Amino acid sequence: MDVEALKTLKPHEFEEASLGYRSTSNMASQAKDALERRITPQMQHSLNGEAADAAVTRLLELTQDFHYMQAECGLISTALNAFAADVRPAQAKLERALADADEHKFTVGADGSVAYPAMSSGPGGPPTAPGAASGTLSEQARALQRQAGVFDPNPNYAIAQDIANRIAEALREATEADQKWAPALRALKADDDLTVSEQDWADVQKDMEGVREAGRHYLDSLPQPPKDGDPKDNASWWSKLDPDQQEAWTSAHPEIVGALDGLPAAARDEANRYVLDETRGQYQTELDAMPKPPADEWTWINAGGYASKVHTDEWMDWYRAHGARYGHLTASLQGMDAIQTRFDSSASKGLPEAYLLGFSPEGNGRAIIANGNPDTAVHQAVYVPGTTANLSNIGGAIDRMGSVWRAADGKAAVGEPVSTITWLGYDAPSDVVKDAPFSHYANDGAPAFNKFMDGLDASHTGDAPAHRTAIGHSYGTTLIGAAARQGTLHADDVILAGSPGVQVPKAEQMDVPKGHVWNLEAEGDPVPDIGRFAHGGTDWDGPWIIPSDEEFGANQMATGDIHGHSEYWKEKSTSLLNQGLIVSGHSDNVRLKEPSHHWDHMR
Repeated sequence: MDVEALKTLKPHEFEEASLGYRSTSNMASQAKDALERRITPQMQHSLNGEAADAAVTRLLELTQDFHYMQAECGLISTALNAFAADVRPAQAKLERALADADEHKFTVGADGSVAYPAMSSGPGGPPTAPGAASGTLSEQARALQRQAGVFDPNPNYAIAQDIANRIAEALREATEADQKWAPALRALKADDDLTVSEQDWADVQKDMEGVREAGRHYLDSLPQPPKDGDPKDNASWWSKLDPDQQEAWTSAHPEIVGALDGLPAAARDEANRYVLDETRGQYQTELDAMPKPPADEWTWINAGGYASKVHTDEWMDWYRAHGARYGHLTASLQGMDAIQTRFDSSASKGLPEAYLLGFSPEGNGRAIIANGNPDTAVHQAVYVPGTTANLSNIGGAIDRMGSVWRAADGKAAVGEPVSTITWLGYDAPSDVVKDAPFSHYANDGAPAFNKFMDGLDASHTGDAPAHRTAIGHSYGTTLIGAAARQGTLHADDVILAGSPGVQVPKAEQMDVPKGHVWNLEAEGDPVPDIGRFAHGGTDWDGPWIIPSDEEFGANQMATGDIHGHSEYWKEKSTSLLNQGLIVSGHSDNVRLKEPSHHWDHMR
């Protein structure tokens, strides 16, 4: 880049273009939301038949088109702002150097060289010759130039050399910015079709990484999120960002924005959907390129006179090379598909819009999905699943909270919206026998649950705090108990279903108002018995007491005709109806069990 190009560059034009791309991104986001949350559900609700199904499928594809446009235009907006931020200091440096040259009546060439006039050495002495100074970035050369300036008989030399060096530095910075951003911006382009493939989303992730790398200086200059901040700190930080800064954080670092408790649900949802779609694109692309498992997985061998079924050598070779990664990719994609299914099926399941409040594929996976906007809800419910819960089977937990939403919404007063949330924000035990008897899973996950509950307070926009219910199933009840024991639960009611123990011996220690701990134990559910005799779900010295025991002090709710450990959310059951009444604020109408002393003689 030469002097004239940098001098006439207009960074504000790039910022104006950035604003245009941000507006386009926002319009695409609005179109996506209108299709997903209003138009498609209305069509699903009112029309049936093959033509209607085909139209819904096309609308869902169009929704992805708009989401892709939103993501790419957001990245372009951030890149243009970052480029302007990179070249503006260089241009300012050039302008100051040119002003100094003009003040001394020096001439600046297009290449940055500075010509200076002859100057008399004094009365009676011969005039010194005119000359020219060229800028350089070499420190060694600068030292030589400074030394030459001392001996040059023309005192203008040192002044001209300093100006030339400053011009050269400004041109270098501007050229580096141009060379850095030109390929990054060229990469931000879409295929010439209307199909957004998994490869397209994998490319979006690469584009994001490119913008993040090129714009590191710009992104580092933005207000940073509070280090180890609480949800109120996070909410305050976000509210003070201007729209360009919020766009930059969401487009370049969606994994940070989506994970911050206390931010508005809409902001977290937007960021986490970027992470979801980009991750799904990356995972599917990687899986497609991976060798598939051999068709012949099993064979029979004769071991000690008995036939034994074992893996084939070919399959074992494949598994050692690819098995763990193949399993992780496959399981994670299954969970991502379940989340996408929830997005695509609001009307068919009689549910409100969905919000993705947390997502990560790492380890066993994390996912937090809300039915309805919790920021505007009068009634909120947060469900913690138990043993074996992970990203691959998140669909079942999502469906359970869909059932609770319908039950609660049907009982809620007019104008009192409900939001039910599936919170898979911890590593649940993966095995009932080997893992579930240990409390460290609950102890480790409880702080994150407490912080999420605090975040619901920080982001809520209603005139009064929301009425909030914590719902736990199986080991999920143990985590809720650990959260109540370790910190502030920020709940008004607690529902415990199939609990093996909650780490406290009395309901009054569950950090909710007296009389607002509710328990469900279905006929034939073995898990409470496991808690009574082997679970060790309380971290205190004394006999094991679990929520199903009378001395614990919970309200024992009727469950109706459900049976076993997994039917607490069966449609139209007494168990589900009772949960809906509590979540909607009508706990006075809950049906209770008849008191029982079945276990007293066994203590």
